Amino acid sequence: MNAIITATELASELAKPTPPVLLDVRYQLGGPPGRPAYEAGHLPGAVYVDLDDELAGAPGPAGRHPLPRLDVFAKAMRAAGVRADRPVVVYDGGQGWAAARAWWLLRWSGHPDVRVLDGGLAAWQASGGALSPDRPHPSEGDFTPVPGALPVLTADDAAALARRGVLLDARAAERYRGEVEPIDPVAGHIPGAVSAPTTENVAERSTVFRPASELAGRFAALGATSDTEVGVYCGSGVSAAHQVLALAVAGIPAALYVGSWSEWCADPSRPVATGPQPG
Repeated sequence: MNAIITATELASELAKPTPPVLLDVRYQLGGPPGRPAYEAGHLPGAVYVDLDDELAGAPGPAGRHPLPRLDVFAKAMRAAGVRADRPVVVYDGGQGWAAARAWWLLRWSGHPDVRVLDGGLAAWQASGGALSPDRPHPSEGDFTPVPGALPVLTADDAAALARRGVLLDARAAERYRGEVEPIDPVAGHIPGAVSAPTTENVAERSTVFRPASELAGRFAALGATSDTEVGVYCGSGVSAAHQVLALAVAGIPAALYVGSWSEWCADPSRPVATGPQPG
């Protein structure tokens, strides 16, 4: 199953007697909450999901966006009308990072049919799609999360994978090199990791993914192929989910280190590397 759906394809599916469940996951790190923007206008029928409160646990030693409590996640998904036998499409108002977090959580917890709207809200509007201020009231869903459908990494797993496979660092290259660190208390990267900024997954000045063949070529140049053991991390497990999604579009399975750099650097005993990657 393709992990993404175009705006045109989504419009066709929404016209069916049983359309997919729509989740609006607008989110901006350090910015205003997404709910007011959702209430001003969203895809007709979409239900708002809060990334901080429903797609992540409380910040702490496990990172800034650790896995949510399963009961909290299950309650949010059921309230949004998510059912095990009904497709789900998620979108946001940016490059798809928050939507990818929702996609990854649903897939990790066992939902078989979840896609991200390629290009998000901008692509929907560019295709002529309407927005609605109406707040939907979906019937209660029946989705019960069963974790383990997608692989995850602990800090120790990530360190080991960097030695035997390919561990991609999805943050900006200057954060990887340790030149700047605007969020976390320590700058640098996990030793052995490869710099692979998430922003390069989408076309320039766009929110739409690059074609699958281009993504496959990009990742192959970084050493990541379908025959390679691949893991991904970022600052707190959000943009890395977008990298896992991009890898899926390219046909490359990958594990997510959810705690990411915010968990890694919270332990002073863990090694930190700086500078460009070798070679």
